[in-house]
Amino acid sequence: MCEVEDGDYVDLGKKEKRERLGRTCMKCKEGAAVLIIRVGDAFCKSCFKDYFVHKFRAMLGKNRVVYPGEKVLLAYSGGPSSSAMIQQVQEGLGRDTPKKLRFVPGILFIDEGAACGQSWEQREQNVSEMQQVLRKTNFPFHIVPLEQVFSLPRSVLQSALPVNPKRAENYKQAVDRFLGQQRAHREDELSGTADGLAQLRVTGYEGGNVSGYSRPPTQLTSALTDMLRSARTLTAKLELLQSLRSHLILHVARTCGYSKVMSGESCTRLAVRLLANISLGRGAFLPLDTGFSDDRYGDVVIVRPMREYSLKEISFYNRLFNVQTVFIPTMETKAPENSSIQHLSESFITKLQADFPSTVSTVYRTSEKLNISRTEFAEENVHQERCLLCMCNLDTGVGEAASAFCATQVSQHLSQKSLRNNAVATSDPDQQCCNRGECYERSPSCSSSVPRTQDFMPLLCYSCRVTVKDVTSLSALPPYVMQEAEHRSRRVEMRREIQEFLLDEGC
Repeated sequence: MCEVEDGDYVDLGKKEKRERLGRTCMKCKEGAAVLIIRVGDAFCKSCFKDYFVHKFRAMLGKNRVVYPGEKVLLAYSGGPSSSAMIQQVQEGLGRDTPKKLRFVPGILFIDEGAACGQSWEQREQNVSEMQQVLRKTNFPFHIVPLEQVFSLPRSVLQSALPVNPKRAENYKQAVDRFLGQQRAHREDELSGTADGLAQLRVTGYEGGNVSGYSRPPTQLTSALTDMLRSARTLTAKLELLQSLRSHLILHVARTCGYSKVMSGESCTRLAVRLLANISLGRGAFLPLDTGFSDDRYGDVVIVRPMREYSLKEISFYNRLFNVQTVFIPTMETKAPENSSIQHLSESFITKLQADFPSTVSTVYRTSEKLNISRTEFAEENVHQERCLLCMCNLDTGVGEAASAFCATQVSQHLSQKSLRNNAVATSDPDQQCCNRGECYERSPSCSSSVPRTQDFMPLLCYSCRVTVKDVTSLSALPPYVMQEAEHRSRRVEMRREIQEFLLDEGC
């Protein structure tokens, strides 16, 4: 009886498979289906392209974050998602495209070969291949080595007000004004009073202006390698790498005048990030890390227009329409599943998605419901205390209500006090005071340029504190981070000294 049931089950599975192979498109009802996105969603090639393009432009049109004429920096990694995003922007900026995109794009690629231990010859080969791909877009692009973060100014860690703050209700007026400017340019072009370059500048096609890329100084490469080597776990290395990458993107956007940055994370990637960030203690910042827009920097807003696409949809689109991608190894390439929290979360989501196809969409829809309770971005919000690494508002000022956090703080304080007492009892008080971290109290002139751990930690959010605990030496961090930490520590010390002369905030 059991054998008969097993045979019937196998025959039924084969029958369902044959039915799927012979299905027609659910939209046009005529063409043969070339793929099935979800159960019952079969598309032919033409209808799938219309579906893919419509979802991208509908995402931008629904949120109304990118205004006409704005300069938008496209963060490109060479992977499937960012490659599909650039393809959508290219098609959306066409002259005869319906629901045309109206911003001015540029592309940024960050060379992270030094972080992966690649030789300069390998990095040159990757950059050369990347340049060949980016030249075909006819967009201005920038290729920047990751080592450049060690020469960034301290101002990159300071939030700023939007250059031209615009409200959502003025979006239609902005579109009408932009269309009027386009008509005026077109009339001038037809009458011979303006050349074609004016129209090209409006649509963003100025040609591929390639920024020079040369080998970074050896000392910067060594500094990056030492910083990653000082992190004891791959989880900490990936978190540091993410923070440094964000700082570099922000610096390039501010320097080149871009007010928006488009990132190509898919909903699969965001679902993985949601679980990983919860595990890393970043639950308070999930709306910023996984939402459509991230305005933590003020003058530069991160936009994620690919967040509605699953990795399956993106892979099929790139395969069907020959979208070129560039594979570049990362720190997680060929790493074991349990090598980091991020990699373990990705493995968990991927395996669960294989057996339960609605896993990614369920996790992703959960992230959509999250929001941060905050007032509108105003001048007083710019001066709020922010984390030195992720630049989010500090989530550690919770008072005594959070018993777990307070207990951790008390435990750390007692441990440091015990270690300090033991060091004082076993060492010469006239030597090596800087190594004990007591030189500032004993002699300010003997103070080291590297902030003490107890002064540096309060400047970080909870998640970044966990990351920095796995870093063996604070001096390995980039100079601009340490300079900003020293600046803030001095301001706190100065405020403490003059506190009795200040008026209360309620006065």
